[in-house]
Amino acid sequence: MKLVIDNNALAEDFFADARIMGIVAPIKDYRFCWLLNQAMGCDFRRNSNLEIEMIKKGRQYYFSIYEYTPPGIFTDHYIYNNQFDGEYLLPEFRHLDFLWLVKGEVEADYLLYLQKAIRNIAGVQLITELNKHKIRNKIHLVL
Repeated sequence: MKLVIDNNALAEDFFADARIMGIVAPIKDYRFCWLLNQAMGCDFRRNSNLEIEMIKKGRQYYFSIYEYTPPGIFTDHYIYNNQFDGEYLLPEFRHLDFLWLVKGEVEADYLLYLQKAIRNIAGVQLITELNKHKIRNKIHLVL
């Protein structure tokens, strides 16, 4: 008997309790997260265990992920670097530099608060919520 992983079911399950925002901020990922930590009192840290590796055209690409879990709140926050060496984690969103994924029960007011706070950070040009159903390469974000 051959077992097959159903990537669509895996992605649907992963995104069931998630909201995702796209961010245009043409700065280095570590600098962006440092600015977030300073401005919003977060503690985003790079998690090399979650780093996404892709092989395309015989080359390896590594997309860093920063992680933060606020104390006392049942949400996890992940910042994905959407670009590495000219390749994109989500090619359909090449204009975005970062993706911010919030997993857990997220109120609409909380998401608006995050968007407003992120907009005020130096270097951020745009932030918008993405419709998770329109993301073609969802499986690239599954941790």
